[in-house]
Amino acid sequence: MDHVTAKDVMERFGLELVAGREGLGRHIATSDISRPGLEVAGFFDHYPASRVQLLGMSEISFFSMLPRLDKMERARRLCSPDTPMIAVCHDMRIPPELIHAAEETQVPLLTSKFTTTKLSSKLTDFLENRLAPMTAVHGVLLDIYGLGVLITGKSGIGKSEVALDLVKRGHRLVADDCVEIRQVAEDTLVGNAPDLLQHLLEIRGLGIIDVRMLFGASAIRNYKRITLIIDLENWDPQRSYDRLGLEEEKQRILDTELTRLTVPVRPGRNMSSIVEVAAMNHRMKAMGMNAAEKFSERLNDMIGKEQDPLA
Repeated sequence: MDHVTAKDVMERFGLELVAGREGLGRHIATSDISRPGLEVAGFFDHYPASRVQLLGMSEISFFSMLPRLDKMERARRLCSPDTPMIAVCHDMRIPPELIHAAEETQVPLLTSKFTTTKLSSKLTDFLENRLAPMTAVHGVLLDIYGLGVLITGKSGIGKSEVALDLVKRGHRLVADDCVEIRQVAEDTLVGNAPDLLQHLLEIRGLGIIDVRMLFGASAIRNYKRITLIIDLENWDPQRSYDRLGLEEEKQRILDTELTRLTVPVRPGRNMSSIVEVAAMNHRMKAMGMNAAEKFSERLNDMIGKEQDPLA
Protein backbone atom coordinates (compact mmCIF):
# COMPACT_ATOMS: atom_id res chain seq x y z
CA MET A 1 0.00 0.00 0.00
CA ASP A 2 1.35 3.42 -0.97
CA HIS A 3 1.61 6.35 1.39
CA VAL A 4 -0.49 9.28 0.19
CA THR A 5 -0.04 12.74 1.66
CA ALA A 6 -2.00 15.98 1.40
CA LYS A 7 0.82 17.27 -0.81
CA ASP A 8 0.28 14.38 -3.26
CA VAL A 9 -3.40 15.30 -3.57
CA MET A 10 -2.59 19.01 -3.96
CA GLU A 11 -0.15 18.34 -6.79
CA ARG A 12 -2.31 15.70 -8.49
CA PHE A 13 -5.44 17.88 -8.72
CA GLY A 14 -3.87 21.34 -8.90
CA LEU A 15 -5.31 22.53 -5.58
CA GLU A 16 -4.23 25.88 -4.13
CA LEU A 17 -2.89 25.99 -0.59
CA VAL A 18 -4.51 28.62 1.64
CA ALA A 19 -3.23 27.63 5.11
CA GLY A 20 -1.42 24.86 7.00
CA ARG A 21 1.67 24.48 4.82
CA GLU A 22 3.60 22.57 7.49
CA GLY A 23 0.90 19.88 7.50
CA LEU A 24 1.24 18.94 3.82
CA GLY A 25 3.11 15.81 4.85
CA ARG A 26 0.09 14.41 6.72
CA HIS A 27 -0.81 10.88 5.58
CA ILE A 28 -4.23 10.04 4.19
CA ALA A 29 -5.13 6.59 5.50
CA THR A 30 -8.53 5.97 3.89
CA SER A 31 -10.19 6.54 0.53
CA ASP A 32 -13.47 7.55 2.19
CA ILE A 33 -14.39 11.21 1.77
CA SER A 34 -16.38 13.24 4.31
CA ARG A 35 -18.85 16.07 3.67
CA PRO A 36 -19.04 17.57 7.21
CA GLY A 37 -22.46 19.20 6.92
CA LEU A 38 -23.68 17.98 10.33
CA GLU A 39 -20.40 19.02 11.91
CA VAL A 40 -20.72 22.56 10.53
CA ALA A 41 -24.19 22.56 12.13
CA GLY A 42 -22.58 21.63 15.46
CA PHE A 43 -22.97 17.81 15.68
CA PHE A 44 -19.52 16.28 16.20
CA ASP A 45 -20.46 13.03 18.00
CA HIS A 46 -19.45 10.87 15.00
CA TYR A 47 -16.99 13.18 13.22
CA PRO A 48 -14.80 11.03 10.90
CA ALA A 49 -11.72 13.18 11.44
CA SER A 50 -9.29 10.80 9.70
CA ARG A 51 -10.97 11.34 6.30
CA VAL A 52 -10.36 14.08 3.75
CA GLN A 53 -12.96 16.79 4.46
CA LEU A 54 -14.72 18.39 1.48
CA LEU A 55 -16.63 21.63 1.97
CA GLY A 56 -19.01 22.65 -0.80
CA MET A 57 -21.40 25.51 -1.40
CA SER A 58 -23.96 24.30 1.17
CA GLU A 59 -21.44 23.89 3.99
CA ILE A 60 -19.67 27.20 3.39
CA SER A 61 -22.95 29.12 2.98
CA PHE A 62 -24.29 27.72 6.26
CA PHE A 63 -20.98 28.35 8.02
CA SER A 64 -21.06 32.00 6.93
CA MET A 65 -24.45 32.48 8.62
CA LEU A 66 -23.21 31.39 12.06
CA PRO A 67 -22.33 33.79 14.90
CA ARG A 68 -18.61 34.53 15.08
CA LEU A 69 -17.99 32.52 18.27
CA ASP A 70 -19.71 29.46 16.75
CA LYS A 71 -17.60 29.83 13.62
CA MET A 72 -14.39 29.83 15.65
CA GLU A 73 -15.44 26.86 17.78
CA ARG A 74 -16.55 24.70 14.83
CA ALA A 75 -13.55 25.63 12.71
CA ARG A 76 -11.23 24.48 15.53
CA ARG A 77 -13.11 21.19 15.85
CA LEU A 78 -13.02 20.61 12.09
CA CYS A 79 -9.24 21.12 12.15
CA SER A 80 -8.54 18.23 14.51
CA PRO A 81 -5.09 16.66 14.97
CA ASP A 82 -6.27 13.63 12.93
CA THR A 83 -7.63 15.58 9.94
CA PRO A 84 -5.34 15.01 6.92
CA MET A 85 -6.66 17.97 4.89
CA ILE A 86 -9.67 20.17 4.16
CA ALA A 87 -10.63 21.15 0.60
CA VAL A 88 -13.08 23.90 -0.29
CA CYS A 89 -14.67 23.51 -3.72
CA HIS A 90 -16.08 25.95 -6.31
CA ASP A 91 -13.20 28.37 -5.62
CA MET A 92 -15.38 29.83 -2.87
CA ARG A 93 -14.19 32.50 -0.47
CA ILE A 94 -12.98 30.74 2.68
CA PRO A 95 -14.14 32.17 6.01
CA PRO A 96 -11.24 33.75 7.92
CA GLU A 97 -12.12 31.73 11.05
CA LEU A 98 -11.44 28.50 9.15
CA ILE A 99 -8.16 29.88 7.76
CA HIS A 100 -7.05 30.88 11.25
CA ALA A 101 -7.92 27.47 12.75
CA ALA A 102 -6.12 25.62 9.93
CA GLU A 103 -3.01 27.76 10.34
CA GLU A 104 -3.08 27.30 14.08
CA THR A 105 -3.30 23.49 13.89
CA GLN A 106 -1.33 23.16 10.62
CA VAL A 107 -4.14 21.25 8.90
CA PRO A 108 -3.70 21.81 5.13
CA LEU A 109 -6.56 23.98 3.88
CA LEU A 110 -6.86 23.98 0.11
CA THR A 111 -9.20 25.39 -2.48
CA SER A 112 -10.34 23.82 -5.76
CA LYS A 113 -12.07 25.05 -8.89
CA PHE A 114 -13.88 21.70 -9.22
CA THR A 115 -17.44 21.16 -8.08
CA THR A 116 -17.81 19.15 -4.89
CA THR A 117 -19.24 16.11 -6.69
CA LYS A 118 -16.51 16.11 -9.34
CA LEU A 119 -13.64 16.51 -6.88
CA SER A 120 -15.13 13.84 -4.59
CA SER A 121 -15.36 11.38 -7.49
CA LYS A 122 -11.83 12.09 -8.76
CA LEU A 123 -10.33 11.99 -5.30
CA THR A 124 -12.05 8.72 -4.37
CA ASP A 125 -10.78 6.99 -7.53
CA PHE A 126 -7.26 8.30 -6.91
CA LEU A 127 -7.16 7.24 -3.26
CA GLU A 128 -8.74 3.81 -3.87
CA ASN A 129 -6.05 3.06 -6.44
CA ARG A 130 -3.14 4.36 -4.37
CA LEU A 131 -4.28 2.89 -1.06
CA ALA A 132 -5.31 -0.51 -2.41
CA PRO A 133 -3.56 -3.60 -0.96
CA MET A 134 -0.50 -4.35 -3.10
CA THR A 135 1.93 -7.17 -3.77
CA ALA A 136 4.69 -7.79 -6.29
CA VAL A 137 5.07 -10.87 -8.52
CA HIS A 138 8.00 -12.01 -10.64
CA GLY A 139 6.68 -12.30 -14.18
CA VAL A 140 5.57 -10.48 -17.31
CA LEU A 141 2.20 -8.77 -17.78
CA LEU A 142 0.79 -8.20 -21.27
CA ASP A 143 -2.42 -6.96 -22.83
CA ILE A 144 -3.35 -9.74 -25.30
CA TYR A 145 -6.57 -9.18 -27.26
CA GLY A 146 -7.82 -6.99 -24.42
CA LEU A 147 -7.07 -9.54 -21.68
CA GLY A 148 -4.47 -8.96 -18.99
CA VAL A 149 -2.25 -12.06 -19.12
CA LEU A 150 0.35 -12.60 -16.39
CA ILE A 151 3.15 -14.92 -17.53
CA THR A 152 5.07 -16.53 -14.69
CA GLY A 153 7.81 -19.17 -14.43
CA LYS A 154 11.33 -19.73 -13.20
CA SER A 155 14.06 -17.28 -14.14
CA GLY A 156 15.47 -18.06 -17.59
CA ILE A 157 12.42 -20.03 -18.79
CA GLY A 158 11.85 -17.51 -21.61
CA LYS A 159 9.10 -15.19 -20.34
CA SER A 160 10.65 -12.02 -21.73
CA GLU A 161 11.37 -13.63 -25.11
CA VAL A 162 7.70 -14.66 -25.36
CA ALA A 163 6.71 -11.11 -24.42
CA LEU A 164 8.97 -9.64 -27.13
CA ASP A 165 7.46 -11.87 -29.80
CA LEU A 166 3.93 -10.97 -28.67
CA VAL A 167 4.74 -7.25 -28.78
CA LYS A 168 5.99 -7.73 -32.37
CA ARG A 169 2.60 -9.34 -33.15
CA GLY A 170 0.78 -6.21 -32.01
CA HIS A 171 0.07 -6.96 -28.36
CA ARG A 172 1.07 -4.57 -25.58
CA LEU A 173 3.60 -4.81 -22.77
CA VAL A 174 2.58 -3.67 -19.29
CA ALA A 175 5.46 -4.90 -17.11
CA ASP A 176 8.50 -7.15 -17.29
CA ASP A 177 10.40 -8.90 -14.49
CA CYS A 178 8.48 -7.28 -11.60
CA VAL A 179 4.72 -6.74 -11.70
CA GLU A 180 3.12 -4.61 -8.98
CA ILE A 181 -0.44 -5.86 -8.35
CA ARG A 182 -3.15 -3.90 -6.54
CA GLN A 183 -6.50 -5.15 -5.27
CA VAL A 184 -8.54 -2.15 -6.44
CA ALA A 185 -11.96 -3.78 -5.90
CA GLU A 186 -13.52 -7.12 -5.04
CA ASP A 187 -12.20 -9.74 -7.50
CA THR A 188 -10.33 -7.04 -9.42
CA LEU A 189 -6.52 -7.03 -9.65
CA VAL A 190 -4.66 -4.37 -11.62
CA GLY A 191 -1.00 -4.74 -12.51
CA ASN A 192 1.63 -2.20 -13.50
CA ALA A 193 5.39 -1.87 -13.73
CA PRO A 194 7.49 -0.17 -11.05
CA ASP A 195 8.55 3.32 -12.14
CA LEU A 196 12.16 2.17 -12.59
CA LEU A 197 11.20 -0.62 -15.03
CA GLN A 198 8.39 1.08 -16.95
CA HIS A 199 8.37 0.23 -20.70
CA LEU A 200 11.59 -1.82 -20.33
CA LEU A 201 12.18 -5.44 -21.35
CA GLU A 202 15.24 -7.54 -20.48
CA ILE A 203 16.40 -10.00 -23.14
CA ARG A 204 19.36 -12.21 -22.28
CA GLY A 205 22.15 -11.61 -24.79
CA LEU A 206 20.74 -8.22 -25.81
CA GLY A 207 20.32 -6.53 -22.46
CA ILE A 208 17.60 -4.03 -21.62
CA ILE A 209 15.49 -2.62 -24.46
CA ASP A 210 12.98 0.22 -24.39
CA VAL A 211 9.78 -1.14 -25.95
CA ARG A 212 8.18 2.27 -26.37
CA MET A 213 11.21 3.65 -28.21
CA LEU A 214 11.54 0.60 -30.49
CA PHE A 215 7.89 -0.19 -31.25
CA GLY A 216 6.04 3.03 -30.45
CA ALA A 217 3.51 4.13 -27.86
CA SER A 218 0.92 1.62 -29.12
CA ALA A 219 3.14 -1.25 -27.89
CA ILE A 220 2.84 -0.41 -24.19
CA ARG A 221 0.24 0.08 -21.48
CA ASN A 222 0.80 1.63 -18.07
CA TYR A 223 -1.59 -0.72 -16.24
CA LYS A 224 -4.01 -3.55 -16.97
CA ARG A 225 -6.57 -5.65 -15.12
CA ILE A 226 -5.24 -9.22 -14.72
CA THR A 227 -7.57 -11.94 -16.00
CA LEU A 228 -5.40 -14.99 -16.66
CA ILE A 229 -2.14 -16.49 -15.35
CA ILE A 230 0.01 -18.65 -17.62
CA ASP A 231 2.81 -20.45 -15.80
CA LEU A 232 5.68 -21.68 -17.98
CA GLU A 233 7.65 -24.70 -16.76
CA ASN A 234 10.25 -27.00 -18.25
CA TRP A 235 8.73 -30.10 -19.83
CA ASP A 236 8.60 -32.97 -17.33
CA PRO A 237 8.13 -36.34 -19.11
CA GLN A 238 6.99 -37.88 -15.81
CA ARG A 239 4.14 -35.41 -15.41
CA SER A 240 0.68 -35.83 -16.93
CA TYR A 241 -0.40 -32.55 -18.50
CA ASP A 242 -4.03 -31.62 -19.18
CA ARG A 243 -4.72 -32.47 -22.83
CA LEU A 244 -8.42 -31.62 -23.06
CA GLY A 245 -8.65 -28.41 -21.07
CA LEU A 246 -11.43 -29.67 -18.77
CA GLU A 247 -9.45 -29.13 -15.59
CA GLU A 248 -9.33 -25.56 -14.28
CA GLU A 249 -6.55 -24.60 -11.90
CA LYS A 250 -6.81 -21.50 -9.71
CA GLN A 251 -4.20 -19.26 -8.11
CA ARG A 252 -4.95 -16.76 -5.36
CA ILE A 253 -3.29 -13.35 -5.40
CA LEU A 254 -4.28 -11.12 -2.48
CA ASP A 255 -8.04 -11.76 -2.14
CA THR A 256 -8.75 -12.81 -5.73
CA GLU A 257 -8.63 -16.20 -7.42
CA LEU A 258 -7.51 -16.25 -11.06
CA THR A 259 -7.53 -19.02 -13.65
CA ARG A 260 -4.04 -20.49 -14.02
CA LEU A 261 -2.74 -22.53 -16.94
CA THR A 262 0.47 -24.55 -16.68
CA VAL A 263 2.17 -24.72 -20.08
CA PRO A 264 5.25 -26.95 -20.54
CA VAL A 265 8.21 -25.54 -22.46
CA ARG A 266 10.46 -27.60 -24.69
CA PRO A 267 12.34 -27.07 -28.00
CA GLY A 268 10.06 -26.89 -31.02
CA ARG A 269 7.02 -25.45 -29.23
CA ASN A 270 5.98 -21.98 -30.38
CA MET A 271 5.29 -20.52 -26.95
CA SER A 272 4.17 -17.12 -28.26
CA SER A 273 1.43 -18.70 -30.37
CA ILE A 274 0.38 -20.95 -27.48
CA VAL A 275 0.08 -18.00 -25.09
CA GLU A 276 -1.81 -15.99 -27.72
CA VAL A 277 -4.29 -18.82 -28.35
CA ALA A 278 -4.65 -19.46 -24.61
CA ALA A 279 -5.80 -15.85 -24.16
CA MET A 280 -8.25 -16.16 -27.05
CA ASN A 281 -9.60 -19.46 -25.71
CA HIS A 282 -10.02 -18.01 -22.21
CA ARG A 283 -12.05 -15.16 -23.64
CA MET A 284 -14.25 -17.62 -25.55
CA LYS A 285 -14.86 -19.59 -22.33
CA ALA A 286 -15.90 -16.38 -20.59
CA MET A 287 -18.43 -15.89 -23.39
CA GLY A 288 -19.85 -19.38 -22.75
CA MET A 289 -18.14 -21.26 -25.58
CA ASN A 290 -16.00 -24.09 -24.22
CA ALA A 291 -14.49 -26.33 -26.93
CA ALA A 292 -13.29 -28.94 -24.40
CA GLU A 293 -16.76 -29.37 -22.91
CA LYS A 294 -18.35 -29.66 -26.35
CA PHE A 295 -15.81 -32.32 -27.33
CA SER A 296 -16.50 -34.22 -24.10
CA GLU A 297 -20.26 -34.11 -24.77
CA ARG A 298 -19.82 -35.36 -28.34
CA LEU A 299 -17.52 -38.13 -27.14
CA ASN A 300 -20.04 -39.22 -24.49
CA ASP A 301 -22.83 -39.20 -27.09
CA MET A 302 -20.74 -41.36 -29.43
CA ILE A 303 -19.91 -43.84 -26.66
CA GLY A 304 -23.56 -43.98 -25.69
CA LYS A 305 -24.65 -44.78 -29.25
CA GLU A 306 -22.03 -47.53 -29.57
CA GLN A 307 -23.27 -49.12 -26.33
CA ASP A 308 -26.92 -48.89 -27.48
CA PRO A 309 -27.12 -49.65 -31.24
CA LEU A 310 -30.92 -49.20 -31.21
CA ALA A 311 -30.72 -45.64 -29.86
